[in-house]
Amino acid sequence: MGRSAAVIRPDIAPGRRVLAVSDIHGNLPFLKGLLDKARFSRDDVLILIGDILEKGTDSLATLRYVMELCRDYTVYPLSGNCDHIDRVFLEGGPGVDADLLPVFRFWGERALINQLGAEIGIPPAETEADLAALRAAIRERCPAETAFLRNLPHILEAGNYIFVHGGVPREDGLEGLDAYACMKNDDFMGQGLSFRKWVVVGHWPVTLYHLDIPSAKPIIDRARHIVSIDGGCVLKVDGQLNALIIPDINGDEMDDVAYDGLPEVVAEDDQAPSENPINIRWSDSAVEVLREEGDCAWCRHISSGRELWILKEYLYPRRNDGYIHCEDSTDYRLPVSKGDRLTLVRKSSRGCLVKKDGVSGWYLGRFHPADGAGR
Repeated sequence: MGRSAAVIRPDIAPGRRVLAVSDIHGNLPFLKGLLDKARFSRDDVLILIGDILEKGTDSLATLRYVMELCRDYTVYPLSGNCDHIDRVFLEGGPGVDADLLPVFRFWGERALINQLGAEIGIPPAETEADLAALRAAIRERCPAETAFLRNLPHILEAGNYIFVHGGVPREDGLEGLDAYACMKNDDFMGQGLSFRKWVVVGHWPVTLYHLDIPSAKPIIDRARHIVSIDGGCVLKVDGQLNALIIPDINGDEMDDVAYDGLPEVVAEDDQAPSENPINIRWSDSAVEVLREEGDCAWCRHISSGRELWILKEYLYPRRNDGYIHCEDSTDYRLPVSKGDRLTLVRKSSRGCLVKKDGVSGWYLGRFHPADGAGR
């Protein structure tokens, strides 16, 4: 086993509102938009359940904003597996540079360390020696950021709740758990676990749990006391940043609010939901393109045999398996009533991809902007 999990147990007063947010991935506008929408204040407690950084374009600005929040508000940031990569880099050690050089080269300007390097005038590393030099410079020039990342805990336990990025196999003896296994814990809700306390996790975008209807809303499993809240921010075209709102850390009541940064429109027509929809997800995204028409392609989903229209911009080039793959895609037509407020994901020649209450789907009716301007 590697490093043991670092656990914190802050004293959160009963009745103090708690906001739990995961998987920001360096998307500062979404974080600010979400906190504003949730009316976050100094009376609240904010728990950031890991993957605060990386994969988005504003990792450095997000890091410094979170550091500022920690000074002025009650904020508890936890480490996710992406944040852990930065910590491992800053700590160094045998083999670290060889392992991480391809990662940071792939992430490019989206990588936190490359953003730090750019600020202090050091270009992205091309060799292991470059990476070692970059580490030394960041340690010297950015001591506050370095200390923040190296001191992130892995688990927060308070009241009736345990917060952890990926998941835990049990709720006792938390300090004896492997830290990385708590951060990189795929498909946590599919492992058949149940708990006495509530275990709140991120890491695995919740839409991956849905085979039919693509939903980015938090999943609250009251039978097993598990909550999964990763809305796919940055990673999904229609992703959102969720905040789980807990009115009392000793209670069982929860609500949620989300921010997706998309323009809001108002539906002008009713639409009935389609039956037997499919949600093609990242973990099973191989397709065969049968024909193309305009901005869409008629495709066969390899594993299910289902055929559906997919936006051509959602298609990836062929991979090593010989197939084209796609962004998360669906043929689901949302239930819509005239006057419903929707967020607009994409327009196409075959209708619009929209979201309603965190669920994505197609809308074939008319709409107008929520502010009433234009059409």
